[in-house]
Amino acid sequence: MFGNDAEFLLSLHRSHAAELRAEAAADRLARSLARRHARDWFGRRHHAGRTGDARR
Repeated sequence: MFGNDAEFLLSLHRSHAAELRAEAAADRLARSLARRHARDWFGRRHHAGRTGDARR
């Protein structure tokens, strides 16, 4: 499959670079999506009245 070590290392480098690019793209997509529902559900507004209940 590979003629020498240089070809193998270049192939390994290219596949790893492609994985890093895919991971970066997924991270950018995740950051760009609106997370309004998650913020509303876990927001402090919902738990503001229950601060004393948790300490009992």
